[in-house]
Amino acid sequence: MADEPELRAEARVAMRDPGAMLERLCTHFAGHGTVTRHDGRARLEGRFGAAELCLADGALDIAVTSPSETHLFVVTSSVAEHLHAFAEGEPLRVSWRGSLPDQPGIPYFREAVVRRAHDVTPAMRRVVLACEDTAHFESGGLHVSVLIPPPGREPVWPGAGTDNRVIWPSGADELVRRVYTIRSIDPLRRELAIDVVLHDTSPGSSWARNARAGDRVGLLGPGGGDVVPADWYLLCGDETALPAIARIAAGLPAEVRAEIVIEVANRAEQQELPSQAAIEITWLHRGDAPAGTTDLLPRAVMGVAPPEGGNPFVFASCERAAARAIRKHLREAWKLPKDRHLVAAYWRRGHADSHDHGE
Repeated sequence: MADEPELRAEARVAMRDPGAMLERLCTHFAGHGTVTRHDGRARLEGRFGAAELCLADGALDIAVTSPSETHLFVVTSSVAEHLHAFAEGEPLRVSWRGSLPDQPGIPYFREAVVRRAHDVTPAMRRVVLACEDTAHFESGGLHVSVLIPPPGREPVWPGAGTDNRVIWPSGADELVRRVYTIRSIDPLRRELAIDVVLHDTSPGSSWARNARAGDRVGLLGPGGGDVVPADWYLLCGDETALPAIARIAAGLPAEVRAEIVIEVANRAEQQELPSQAAIEITWLHRGDAPAGTTDLLPRAVMGVAPPEGGNPFVFASCERAAARAIRKHLREAWKLPKDRHLVAAYWRRGHADSHDHGE
């Protein structure tokens, strides 16, 4: 927001060839944001803030600005990671100064404890987590990374180095990391609910099946895209998108309309989707066909007529091939601007454990 206070962190990083480093950083970040150049200077702008780069004598001066402590950490951490990655073995010292927290650590990390777990449908299990700071997860994205410690071991959580790079535990303490949608937040009970699609013996599915009260997990986030205000919504996806679609529908105001299209295996996988908005739900049943092998969802989306005029928004999440087809249709047939749709490939057929990402 334009009226939010701007936080700032700076560093001067000595190196053999700062010009080559500036070129590498600009080339890389051009695919992730906006890059502007002028006379030995560059500005990299992205979702979480901006980084100003300036060539100095044997060094690169870096100034990062961002509207929040969390986003400032994200940008400084990312810049430090890429500096070391592009240094080609040259040791670099990155020391930030400025609007940084007094206590070291990852500002978007929280620990949570399993309170209970139960099956919502035969293929969907809900894990309810107790967390003291549920307010932290109420904005900033629909998703959270769940960090699952090795069974029977005391958790060792990630930390931050002096340059804000994330330090991950390794060896016997290595964590399983899976991205899920926060299905709902109950601030009075201080609880977060996470719905997990059960897929054979994948690490995320195994965690959800075996979750017991008192189990500890780590949470990083929230993150992922946000749904923007509109007067008409199309919400579509397969069962991996159901938690996100349910959460979005529950938060829609009464004055808007929404069409919801969801592909599941069969009627047993359908869920109630309460909403104040005027919603129409279409359930697509693929039967015995494996997930990701049909074109039911893209065909159904192509059969939806967009409203004339108004202010629409489309949220879609599913297998990668289906997501690509839906995104292409929205951009080419509907001519929908990028800021009016959010299409995510939550998983990729044939890739192990890919279902765990973004469920």
